[in-house]
Amino acid sequence: MQYIIDTLITVPMVLIALMFHELAHGFVSIKLGDPTPRMQGRMTLNPLAHLDLVGTILMIFTGFGWAKPVQINPRYYKDPKKGMAITALAGPLMNFMLAILAMLLYGIYFIIVNKTGLMAGAMYSVGYLVMRFVTLNLCFMVFNFIPIPPLDGSRVLGIFLSNRAYFKVQEYERYSFLILILLSATGTFNRLIGTGVSAIFNVMLSGLQSLVMMVI
Repeated sequence: MQYIIDTLITVPMVLIALMFHELAHGFVSIKLGDPTPRMQGRMTLNPLAHLDLVGTILMIFTGFGWAKPVQINPRYYKDPKKGMAITALAGPLMNFMLAILAMLLYGIYFIIVNKTGLMAGAMYSVGYLVMRFVTLNLCFMVFNFIPIPPLDGSRVLGIFLSNRAYFKVQEYERYSFLILILLSATGTFNRLIGTGVSAIFNVMLSGLQSLVMMVI
């Protein structure tokens, strides 16, 4: 029963994380002069427009996954490789911002409860929901920063590569799905992502605790 409840709680969190991730890609691409995301109907708050079935299922049950990539056209960018990197970076950074915002809101909630005593009984439940949302977004961020095509990290890495090396890496993108499945099946992703998420989460939590202590 608890497993079903956790899944029902996780689904809307995943939808929010995936949707805003893709909206960030589209927004930045449009700002760089590319009208494709808007033309493709991706600048919408309808999560169904952004979901990839396999990626969403993995996100719900493993903590990492992917959405349907926003279609962009780098030919509209003044510097295609740099534009691709900036657009790719926007998605993971959006998830990081969502994680920070959730923690800050929980900190405000904690302070209010501490000062007033109101809703003290809900502290555990609210804390669990917030930390679950934070963790999911951090997982999505760390996963997408892995430099394997078509993940965002490969686009960001491209800015540091020569044009020849960059396009050579992109040639192997059609094999990357097999690589992702292999790394997932062997548990490599769980170890890699878990280590990264734990480190970032602990720093964020320590910062939140320091801020709260300054107020109370």
